[in-house]
Amino acid sequence: MNNLTSWLHEHLLKLNLTEEMDYENGFTRLSYTDEEKQAHKAFQHIAENLQLEVQTDQAGNLWATWNVDKGAPTVAVGSHVDTVSSGGGYDGVAGVLTGLAAIKLLKDQNFTPEKNITIICFASEESARFGVSTIGSKAISGLLDKEDVVDVEDANGITIKQSIESFGLSWETIQHAEREKKDLESFLELHIEQGTQIEDNAAEIGIVRGVACPIRLKVTATGMANHTGTTPMNRRSDAFAAVAPLITFVEEQANLLNEGDSLPLVATVSTGHVSPNVMNVIPGEVELGIDIRSVDDSLKKKLAERIKDFCKEIESNRSVNVDVQTLVDNDSVILDKTIQKKLSAVTDSLTIKPLIMDSGAGHDVMNMAHKWPSGLIFIPCENGISHHPREYASLEDLAKGTKVIAEYLRVETGEHA
Repeated sequence: MNNLTSWLHEHLLKLNLTEEMDYENGFTRLSYTDEEKQAHKAFQHIAENLQLEVQTDQAGNLWATWNVDKGAPTVAVGSHVDTVSSGGGYDGVAGVLTGLAAIKLLKDQNFTPEKNITIICFASEESARFGVSTIGSKAISGLLDKEDVVDVEDANGITIKQSIESFGLSWETIQHAEREKKDLESFLELHIEQGTQIEDNAAEIGIVRGVACPIRLKVTATGMANHTGTTPMNRRSDAFAAVAPLITFVEEQANLLNEGDSLPLVATVSTGHVSPNVMNVIPGEVELGIDIRSVDDSLKKKLAERIKDFCKEIESNRSVNVDVQTLVDNDSVILDKTIQKKLSAVTDSLTIKPLIMDSGAGHDVMNMAHKWPSGLIFIPCENGISHHPREYASLEDLAKGTKVIAEYLRVETGEHA
């Protein structure tokens, strides 16, 4: 290992609160738990060793700042350290780690920025505990509606409010974490890809154009439960049989729409509940959850309309009622084109091959982009595995990501920035 990869390895372990990466059991640091707090303390310790000033805001986000001039703009980099249950040690951590490593690289090269640089360690990015994601970055960017989530509970009946207060924060002041537009000039996040596009295209790093936020539908088919052995086939109102063709319809239509559009769309029937779910009872009600994503919002809406029309056909041809409810309809987030151009120039200067791509998963950057020019870069993760103990990104790829961030910061905050 060289000096950079050795530093990355040592501090990857520290941020994961471990002496060895656990690729069998993974890591569990759920939102606003003691485990997340311990990882925050590790972040703070590393940042302070780099002579950065560390502050915690009212939502639990940590800000590690290289202050050079209070009157100068501030350029931000960041990600998170919380995980899903039994998740990997790179999702989120890679962005925090490489941001800190970029500061170290610049300081080792005796670079002095003319703008302030801050590394943000966001709180509660994952939705694994409460079903609500990116709480910390929503608070910073003014997108958190605290009254909308105050009573949301985890699997143990603990509310978001209770968890935040047990974290040492005040629910009453969480909205004060919001920063004004003038407080930051721009934001950049690094993340593992959680897919294989970079590898599949023989590239080394991804420069992301936009984040494909979802349309989510809940389809409820209601027939009539009855005895499986005594109800004739022509007298049934089987909700499951009626709605089953919808599953393949969603897949087929997504593929058809992809044939005619340059921006990809993905759609998944990802949840299913059959009632009463008893072997000798005809299903009386079936609920399906459908997740539709594309950076092209019109494409998402087109598929959603086709699904609704197909459900009307099912209802007219079968003795069931089919209700379609839109649970989520979020516009996708297009990231700053100027930052993308700067990142392309940086990768060219470092002879690192980029891939211009989109993100199918949500990240903190999508909230930051609502208020500040924002960018997102991906590094490869082996076989696209993520949210799993076998999640893995090589030290070499972490080092490439670090160098891209460092060079980007040099350009953004240097003498001619």
